Amino acid sequence: MKFIIQRVSRAAVSVRDETIGSIGRGFLVLIGISQEDTQAVADKMLRKMLNLRIFEDENGKTNLSLKDVSGSLLLVSQFTLYADCRRGNRPSFTKAGTPEHANAIYEYILTECRKECPNVQHGVFGAHMEVSLTNDGPFTVILNSEEL
Repeated sequence: MKFIIQRVSRAAVSVRDETIGSIGRGFLVLIGISQEDTQAVADKMLRKMLNLRIFEDENGKTNLSLKDVSGSLLLVSQFTLYADCRRGNRPSFTKAGTPEHANAIYEYILTECRKECPNVQHGVFGAHMEVSLTNDGPFTVILNSEEL
């Protein structure tokens, strides 16, 4: 599982020119799910993400978590995080989870995040989406379950 976490001052996701999710201060998280990923892997990733202390405290130190700042989440599925570009110029996506498997894990992630964060917005699984954001910092963190 891969999370690209961007600390944002605002972010939004649209499908067919209709905004379906938007947040203010918080995290925009692009989520890639492989076929091997499980709910246990998701739990580990979520604990790490939700407890990341990457917001500034009163002294300007990155010492506060999403919960500490009452931040929001915008979660967007993105199978292209599993692009394999080692051979040729056309990426292979064979390491990405099947749509059925990935969607089930994505829905699980949404459910679990709602238990911890009062404002969880999301994209539409499998849809063509337009994502806009104002990256705060910029500050971007990559979490890979194989490295945790």
